[in-house]
Amino acid sequence: MKLNKLTPEEARVIVHKGTERPYTGELYTNEAEGLYVCKQCDNPLYKSEHKFNAHCGWPAFDDEIEGAVRRETDADGRRTEILCAKCDGHLGHVFKGEYLTPKNTRHCVNSVSMKFVAKE
Repeated sequence: MKLNKLTPEEARVIVHKGTERPYTGELYTNEAEGLYVCKQCDNPLYKSEHKFNAHCGWPAFDDEIEGAVRRETDADGRRTEILCAKCDGHLGHVFKGEYLTPKNTRHCVNSVSMKFVAKE
């Protein structure tokens, strides 16, 4: 599989499972229509209609494109990590039970893990 070249900061988050600082990501306040794709492999992950403002400091989504995201227990044993299903790139974490949307799910995703492709 062909992977995109990552900057050191992107690799720190995507490959080494880091976290970007809250409220600093360029996609946090993005409200345009389009797709959010994996920065490492261009796999479509989320549609703009999945995005909502959770006031958490990172882009939040209440759903994903079917089959695009996989889950595994985080190293801390308490959280659920979300990864790109195609390249295993670290995206962030998913939380349930917060009642922020009718779907009761929040994908908390690092902006640096994604690229935005505007709807044409």
